[in-house]
Amino acid sequence: MTSSTDTRTTSRAPAWPGHAEVRRVSAILRKEAVGGGLLVAAAVIAIVWANSPAAESYFAFRDFRIGYEPWHLELSLGAWAADGLLAVFFFLVGLELKRELVNGDLRRFGTAVVPVTAAVGGVIVPALIYVAVVRGQEGLVQGWAVPTATDIAFAVAVLAIVGSQLPSPLRVFLLTLAVVDDLIAIGIIAVFYTEEIHVTPLLISLAIVAVYGVVANRFRSLFVGRPFAAWLILLPIGFAAWAFLHASGVHATIAGVALAFTIPVKAARRSATEARSRDLAEEFEHRFRPLSSGFAVPVFAFFAAGVSVGGLDGIARATTDPVAIGIVAGLVLGKPIGILVSVRLLTLVTRIRLHPALRWIDMLGVALLAGIGFTVSLLIAELSFPAGSAAADDAKIAIMAASLLASLVASGILLGRNRHYRRIAAAEAVDSDGDGTPDLYQEPPSGGASRSE
Repeated sequence: MTSSTDTRTTSRAPAWPGHAEVRRVSAILRKEAVGGGLLVAAAVIAIVWANSPAAESYFAFRDFRIGYEPWHLELSLGAWAADGLLAVFFFLVGLELKRELVNGDLRRFGTAVVPVTAAVGGVIVPALIYVAVVRGQEGLVQGWAVPTATDIAFAVAVLAIVGSQLPSPLRVFLLTLAVVDDLIAIGIIAVFYTEEIHVTPLLISLAIVAVYGVVANRFRSLFVGRPFAAWLILLPIGFAAWAFLHASGVHATIAGVALAFTIPVKAARRSATEARSRDLAEEFEHRFRPLSSGFAVPVFAFFAAGVSVGGLDGIARATTDPVAIGIVAGLVLGKPIGILVSVRLLTLVTRIRLHPALRWIDMLGVALLAGIGFTVSLLIAELSFPAGSAAADDAKIAIMAASLLASLVASGILLGRNRHYRRIAAAEAVDSDGDGTPDLYQEPPSGGASRSE
């Protein structure tokens, strides 16, 4: 998977005031660690505000309604963040997934089967653990999908911070697993969390998505060369598709994925002329990454993470609530167990093998990182339980606690592995000729003069 932090030159440099500053800020926001940091900071601010003497102002701000009611778009700010801003995040997820299917590890069965199997196992086992914990508790089983999600931005940010020397196939594995995991989560949201479907708005939305795709493919060179053209032409079409999907009853974030799948992606094998031109999907991913990581996802986290804990009594209640126990167990235990066991079974019953650079201890660290649910888990929790209910609040507390615990345990393992690979790299640098003897102690070449001479 291509990193979004790559640099590129543009065909024309806009001369509008502040352009250079915007480029610098955008470059910073494309860094994975920065996006993850903003996500955590927004969640921390929300939690502190929601449990401060000014808590009423936070909830009043979150619940403030704005929008055009005749179009069924008079929503609270929290709902706009969950339904609207997260569509930007899922648009990028869709772009990554399509690029993986066309040019990446998901293009070939041999490389796709391991992360896909890991993702499936990482969804099934946490769901089973959650259901086993809440079994017999009325109204709680609908939260079974909460511990199945992986926050790709948060997980990759942690890996970027602690894993500078880890093998590159490990990062690719995490990215591919997380993208497939998000695809499964999107399917779960569309199938299991859609109460009622209105067919006419749905068909209109699909028609608009098709128009969006035709325009994007027909005028791809325009959208690559002129960034504002996408805002002026594609954004209104995309918003219309989102609005009609929202009216249909299907969760509106699905529109982001549907629109992304219409963006053209160039195949790996292409002519010299095509190779010189830029890929629209890659260009959009590069352009919109700062908007997602620097604004959309942190704002959603700010509105979703604000939970009134209720002091020590609230914490005590959450620790004994089956919802919280099931979510923490699912994310921290179920995710790594599901990923590792499914991949191990795959290697035992087939001829598929792990990449030679990967070790099972490395896989354990990454499998624990997959237990960072956060963004998508918070979204599913909001869909699973009534707003303001004890189950909803305890679910959010559990998601944040489990994500923190998973990231700490994974960081401990991966930091140790990072030091291991750093020592190997240092040893290889000293023994530059590869004969197993440090260069410092090598004999001088025959006929040559020694240092003492």
